Amino acid sequence: MPIQKNKLFRDLFNKFLEINKETEAVIISDYEGLIIAEERRESIDIEPVSVLTPIINPVLERMRSEFEFQKFGMVNFDTEDHRLLFISIDEKRILSLVLKSMASFEKLTPYGLFLAEKIAQILNADEDDLIQISVPNFEYEAGNVQRLKNQLYQKDIGTRGEYRFKFVIIGDHEVGKTSIIRRFVEKKYTEDYRATIGLNVLSHIFELFGNEIGVSLYDLGAQKFFKRFRKVYYSGAQAAFLVFDLTNRESYDNILSWYDELKHFTPEEDIPIVIVGNKTDLTEDRKVFYQEGAKLANNLSEREKIQISYIETSALNGNNVEDAFNLISYHYIMKSKEIEDERRSEVLLDIINSILKKKIVFTLSIITESSHWSPGLQIITNINKLGDKSLIRDHGDEQVYQFTNGLILKQHQYSAIDDISSSDGVFCIFDARNVEQISPTWREIIVKIIEKIKENGVVLIGIRASESTNWSDIIEQLNVDEHIDKKIIDLLFFRIGTNYRPDVFDQLKIILSAIDDKY
Repeated sequence: MPIQKNKLFRDLFNKFLEINKETEAVIISDYEGLIIAEERRESIDIEPVSVLTPIINPVLERMRSEFEFQKFGMVNFDTEDHRLLFISIDEKRILSLVLKSMASFEKLTPYGLFLAEKIAQILNADEDDLIQISVPNFEYEAGNVQRLKNQLYQKDIGTRGEYRFKFVIIGDHEVGKTSIIRRFVEKKYTEDYRATIGLNVLSHIFELFGNEIGVSLYDLGAQKFFKRFRKVYYSGAQAAFLVFDLTNRESYDNILSWYDELKHFTPEEDIPIVIVGNKTDLTEDRKVFYQEGAKLANNLSEREKIQISYIETSALNGNNVEDAFNLISYHYIMKSKEIEDERRSEVLLDIINSILKKKIVFTLSIITESSHWSPGLQIITNINKLGDKSLIRDHGDEQVYQFTNGLILKQHQYSAIDDISSSDGVFCIFDARNVEQISPTWREIIVKIIEKIKENGVVLIGIRASESTNWSDIIEQLNVDEHIDKKIIDLLFFRIGTNYRPDVFDQLKIILSAIDDKY
């Protein structure tokens, strides 16, 4: 089906005008001044040709000379009523933006470069090419870095979820950045090389371990002239490909410079990075070998104290391209989970410190079937700022940890819950997944906890359940109301889903907050 270029231009320009309120009109013309496509605001009573005609020829002459030298052209110009921004699309065509008199060139130029790239794609598109015409709001992204950074943390890897993130793809000219993206998104390869004009943005959704991964791919042009605008494109980046050409050693040597630029524009972020050596299909022309690429990634990882991976691909035949995107997605998921764990741990730490301001010693008991799977114990002992801890007792079915700040943490198996009388709170977990009938000993354990814990203690019973588990039936079987009436304690039940780690974090917050409120 032929591409309807006029419709694509109209839709693209309207989206552009919707975001960029300071733009009055968008015009594509050739170097003779013939308009190919244009769109203007209905409220604007101007004729774009009349605005451009008096100045277009001298501007084009200036751009022609720059184009011949630097393979691009961009000029801005002020009239009495408007500001004009001209950007070369190719050797024959030019993009003109008619702006309000007080518009900022610095603000509009990154959008203009993005628009020029999309126009070039439409003008050069084959019938079966995929053209995405959405226009990113760079300012919105810059103001929502933290939201973007944390939104992925929803489920454990392997559990169905929907994840979204942005990553940049950088490297020298002609290393194959755009070809790698097209191979991944469109499953095709184009022989004709065309330099990216400033920026190309694509969105793509794919599957990873049963999860839906949505990525915004920012393919950054390598021209040094555009470097001052790239800060806008880097903003909010959550992962990066650093791409070099295996047949071009200079592009390999420049990877460190690209890394330095990435860190310059994302100074507060330790984002996941994958170094990509492209063009494995050109075996006889190879100038950089696998060991060198792997060593570069390892050395950079050790120097920067972050995880940087290395993979080799071929955009021509698709070798390892999908694996490269899976790898960066996996790293991002793990990094996001680490960030969220740190944030949740800070919340727990604040509550524990609040309790210890009121009590010299605070004792928490955790009860599980086996100490090999005790997420509550793992979460608390991994809070680095809790201070030093020592294992003061280990009886196989019971371990006791003492922290220098006054926290005592006990880990019990079901068979060893006699020593909880000093505990301020008890956190007990049962696993009811894929069982038709719960164990009768579970109720006995809960009754024993109620009997042993001191007055005003807090008991939290977590039941790990699958989606098919009948929650109401379980709670009915574990009814211990007659025992609760005999003692003043708080008894809470909660369901632990397949995504157990965030659930356990949340429930630890509940039990700690309940204890804090009592003092």
